[in-house]
Amino acid sequence: MGVLDVGSFSARLVVVPVDGSPREPLVNHQTRLRLDRELDVRGRLSDRGIDAVTAAVAAGMTTAYRHGVSDVYPLATSSIRDAANAADVVRHVAGETGVELRFLSGRCEAELTYLAARRWYAAEPGPMLVLDIGGGTVELAAGSGEKATFARSLPLGARSMTRDWLPSERVSNKQVKALRAHALDVVTTTLGAADVDDPRVVGCSKVLQQLARLAGARPGKCKELRLDDLRAWIPRLAALPPSKRAELPGISRSRAHQALAGAIVAEALLTVAGGKVTICPWSTRDGLLLTLQDKAAGRRAA
Repeated sequence: MGVLDVGSFSARLVVVPVDGSPREPLVNHQTRLRLDRELDVRGRLSDRGIDAVTAAVAAGMTTAYRHGVSDVYPLATSSIRDAANAADVVRHVAGETGVELRFLSGRCEAELTYLAARRWYAAEPGPMLVLDIGGGTVELAAGSGEKATFARSLPLGARSMTRDWLPSERVSNKQVKALRAHALDVVTTTLGAADVDDPRVVGCSKVLQQLARLAGARPGKCKELRLDDLRAWIPRLAALPPSKRAELPGISRSRAHQALAGAIVAEALLTVAGGKVTICPWSTRDGLLLTLQDKAAGRRAA
């Protein structure tokens, strides 16, 4: 079975055996996208963006069929889900490919990310808080067992905050200060409702992975992002245009424009969550794969 995960920067197909693990996929196919460039001022995905999504879905499904896989969950993330013309995108893709993209709520994405983190660490029961900074939203989930007892989705995604608070390449100190205050206020209010004491804090997103690399983690090693290290980088990121940010360790060219906003949101999360986060390579897609596997195993057992 597989998941075709259509996001802002790529459409990635991951296929695993029903009784296997996302750690060892049978198929891992990616088509590059840049949907962040295809949203107009009204929040509508352009015709060129819709065509790019359609082509990416077709390529992913063709790859799946070539490997004899027909059980594929076509997941569209917030870059499409939150577009003003999301229904038109789904309709066009279905008409051209026969595949109807599916959406999950932000809360459901948070719960799946929590499950993925639990399984990645094979964690014993105990408090865990999971953070996921996406392009459009931030997902938060917490609990003491395999299922989250607290899950929230916040409109603090790196792409959204860049568009709304830091739209120009030259960023002022006033703009940075305003976004810092806004992000901290939202995160403080939200995490105050998470009833977990002294949790293990885990980060599951490309944004946090790249910030950890920027702040000193070595490629391929166990990554940890600390608040003091991150905070020292925020004024440096603010002083650089995106083209120069892309030359920094860990910051990809495609995400350089939103790196500052991502760092500011991460700063707010770490400020409230205890000052450090361990980076987990699994996220929503892997949680979805694990859930599909669990359901398949349940059907076989029945």
